[in-house]
Amino acid sequence: MRILIISQYFWPENFRINDLCLNLKERGHNVTVLTGKPNYPKGRFYDGYKYFNKSIEVWEEIKIIRSFIIPRKNSNSFNLIINYLSFLFSSCFNIITINKKFDKILVYQLSPGLIGAPGIIAKIKFNAPLFFYIQDLWPESIEDAGGVKSSLLIISIDKIMNYFYKKSNIILVQSKGFIQFLEKKGIKSNKIIYLPNTVEDFYKPVNVEDRYLRKLPIGFNIIFAGNLGEAQALNLVIESAKIIKNKLITINWIFFGDGRAKASLIKMTNDLNLTSNVYFFDSVPSIEMPYYFACADVLLVSLKKSIIFSLTIPSKIQSYLACAKPILAIIDGEGAKVIQESKSGYISQPGDIETFVENTVKIFNLSQDERKELGKNGFKYFKDEFSRTHIYNKLESLINNHD
Repeated sequence: MRILIISQYFWPENFRINDLCLNLKERGHNVTVLTGKPNYPKGRFYDGYKYFNKSIEVWEEIKIIRSFIIPRKNSNSFNLIINYLSFLFSSCFNIITINKKFDKILVYQLSPGLIGAPGIIAKIKFNAPLFFYIQDLWPESIEDAGGVKSSLLIISIDKIMNYFYKKSNIILVQSKGFIQFLEKKGIKSNKIIYLPNTVEDFYKPVNVEDRYLRKLPIGFNIIFAGNLGEAQALNLVIESAKIIKNKLITINWIFFGDGRAKASLIKMTNDLNLTSNVYFFDSVPSIEMPYYFACADVLLVSLKKSIIFSLTIPSKIQSYLACAKPILAIIDGEGAKVIQESKSGYISQPGDIETFVENTVKIFNLSQDERKELGKNGFKYFKDEFSRTHIYNKLESLINNHD
């Protein structure tokens, strides 16, 4: 089957869409990806990429069509708008000029939600069913995480998104919490299907290796991996680290990743005199993260208080569960349900520093066997609910059976 996948982000950027495309290709499908030039998360083109080169590539037998895009630079609001709009218009133009027939169209919708536009054009041009895979609710997420306050802009984007949803043949959602939310917008329930994220097959329990252990501080290590943005509200974690340090409990807080809040978090760490136990590392290849996770005593996930974020399952939760590590969470809603149901760790509500500190001390005081049991619980839950085989079998079945 010839499948066109539209995603602003793709290899060599590190997103789950990469694994999804590889899996479809391995199942015998002819996969083409329409995407942008890689520039996430640092905001500049990856080495070897420029504005007008590498418009066509092949990676792992997957054809990649790269649309013109203006890099996000420092990811302030103006630069993000330019980044989003440049891809929006160029990808729509590319759809018009593609000289190939496709049987199915799949839009992988992170931010920006407006990526639905080239999907609609592709549906019309190729007379093919459109699958809209929602990872991020727009415009609600930019209102909460991005601080967009213009009611006119929010209402306009909301109407556009509703149009995309109604024109899609199937809407796939990564969280059950999205289903009722979309139904309230008037989207028919029979076209909304729950398809949670899974993880790449290298996310699994691995043995501790010295070459990774040597890169980390000695002691009790709590690791966070992923975007260091405003939505993660990691300032609460830094504040908690200070409180815990004052209790004479020595914990190393280790952050892997980049993001808009990284500089302010580093400054906060310096101001609170926490440089001896709070560490910041750049992003590393995803394939290496399980080895760093193996060196951790606990893994951390955090999201700020938001109705929209409460409906979301952060994809790092699946990664953590798959690596059989205990989880310390500042989260509510769907993400909290997963940790609670899996019995894989401790949860505190966003903004509740007191409970988070208590949970941190509690998980610190557990025996190694007790923490290992939490990890085993999470791993079993992952295999039951999020396994790659189960998720990708369901996706392929949906694609095959909807015309």
